[in-house]
Amino acid sequence: MSISSRFSVGIHILALLELNKDGVNTSEFLASSVNTNPAVIRKIMGMLKKAELVEIHAGIAGAKLAKSLSIITLLDVYRAVDVVSENELFSVHENPNPDCSVGRNIQESIIPIFSNAQIALENTLSKVTIEDVVKDIVQKEQANSTK
Repeated sequence: MSISSRFSVGIHILALLELNKDGVNTSEFLASSVNTNPAVIRKIMGMLKKAELVEIHAGIAGAKLAKSLSIITLLDVYRAVDVVSENELFSVHENPNPDCSVGRNIQESIIPIFSNAQIALENTLSKVTIEDVVKDIVQKEQANSTK
């Protein structure tokens, strides 16, 4: 199981928009950093715009953050890029055998566990902002430049 890469790409885009806020942030520029096709960036940017996390200006102006990076959480990004629906991070097979003791009870046994795991993930994501990510990136870049 894997969460869609749209999530990490969305975080990447928002961090880059902040770090290049005085530059021109076209989909081509963003795509070169993510190392993907500009069409992928435009699709994810559309999702981020719909969630009111970015402002997009057609043409040369590019894009910028619509909110302060200190209030955009990773949970906001997670939800913006439609990673999963509520209580659907983990899928459960739909038709276990009702004539089997495990089949009869497996869903009721594991669905609450899966729901709690998703809640824990979302709680963790809600405590981390894009500002936190940007600060970490800057710190790592500074440490790399002194080596």
